[in-house]
This record gives sequence, structure tokens and C-alpha cells, in this order.
Amino acid sequence: MCILAIQYKTVRGAPILVAHNREERFDRPTQAPKIQSGKPRSICGIDRKAGGTWLGVNQHGLLVVAANRTRSNPPPEPRSRGLLCRELLGMTSARRAVQHAVAELVSGNYAGVNYLCADAHYAAVVLGGDRVEAQELAPGLHVLTNGNVDDPYDERQEFIRRQLTLQKIESAVTFLAMASRAFARPSDGSGRRGVVVLGEEFGTVSSTLISLPKKIQNSVFQYAAGPPCDVKYDDYSALLRQVLSTDKNKQARETEKRPKEEVGSKK
Repeated sequence: MCILAIQYKTVRGAPILVAHNREERFDRPTQAPKIQSGKPRSICGIDRKAGGTWLGVNQHGLLVVAANRTRSNPPPEPRSRGLLCRELLGMTSARRAVQHAVAELVSGNYAGVNYLCADAHYAAVVLGGDRVEAQELAPGLHVLTNGNVDDPYDERQEFIRRQLTLQKIESAVTFLAMASRAFARPSDGSGRRGVVVLGEEFGTVSSTLISLPKKIQNSVFQYAAGPPCDVKYDDYSALLRQVLSTDKNKQARETEKRPKEEVGSKK
């Protein structure tokens, strides 16, 4: 399970702002975010049991997040939803990722799942329950758990929405500051009015804050390897910027080579 919020294309200069809490068994082995091998380059954590991921960003600025969803008749041996999440990070755009997710999920080979796929041009949630559909996201704040996106009957979604609309969000800094507080809020004694899930065997195992602005040097990736009410966020922004700079670095190297090649051809 998870809970996530995305502020999409409403903050000037920062089209994608995301806060995410992952919920899983505490004994499930996990690798912290790192730059993964292969093309396109991406940064994501790895579920060491199945080899997939729950959240990542690739060099094209594509963000993909996976969340559980109820399905009435899942297959007896479903393919890993996290592995499909890694496949989606291999796409060049959010539109292509959504198309691939839908094509895979209609096969019926997966347990219930939701995918968020977003880049600076397009964002959608793929709902893979008893039926498969893609819902494009309009600019604004959207919240997703293990059901429908922006579900008015989901108490945790409504709590997050209230917390993130207490003041107008005009910058990435404001969003990240508000989200870091809201997503670190544990439930009260009745299990309500909170976000972090604390249990003996299952609960919030990590939290991630991401900003994907137009200027790569301002990109932010913060990760807490545990419930954020107890564990501080570590900064992985340098790795994210390295991934996002892949195309620019390649272009720079090609530009440096071109004059030498042209000079050589004239001799």
C-alpha cells in the first residue's frame, strides 16, 4: 500500500511535486534509492525480494509510482507489479508508460495495482483493479492510495488534501515543507487523522519527497528509510540531478567532438 500526493503543473517552474509514503511488511528486504544500470538511466529503490520498485524517476523526467489496489480475482501466480514499475521507467514519456501499463494489465497477469505516470507534459493514473482504465490528471493537487484517485470517501486522502491546502503553494520549497510535515503525521489513538501507519509487522517503511523543476540543478529527492515521524530524510538530490543531466551531458560531449571531427575532415 501507499499514499501519495502530486502537485501537478500549478507551481511556476516546478511542474511535478510529489510526496509518498510506502507501506509494507517491516521484514521485507529493501535497497535504498540508487542509480540503476541500463538505459534510460533511472534512480529508484529496489524491493530485494521480487526485484522491482515502487517509485522512480528516469533521465527523461518520467516519474512512476506503484500502489496496491483491490482485485476480486487475482491470478494464482501474478507477475510482480514492481517489475512492471521498473519496465515503465524504461519508457521515454509518461504517455508511453501509460500505454504500456494498460496493455500489460489487461492481460490479467497481475494482482490489483495503481500506477502514477507523470512527466512535464502529461500525467495519468492507471487503475488496474477489476477493470483497467487510465485517468489523465488535470493541473492541480491529486491524492492516491489503494483505491481511486481523489476519492472523497477516503479519510487519509482527505486529511492530506486539507493539510496541503492550508496555505497557497507557490513554490517547491513550500510544498516540500508542508508535505514533509503532513506525511510524517502519525494516526491518533483511534487510528484516524494521520498518515503514518505504525504496526508490529506492517506499516510505513519509507517516505519520499520529490521536486522535478524545469531547472535540473534545483531538483530534489529526499528519502526516509523508515516512518518519517521517527526517521529523518536523507538527501539523494545529487543522484537525481545526475540522472536528469544524462542527455545534456551526452549532447555536450557530442558538441565537443564535432569541431575536432570537422577540422580533421578538412585536412
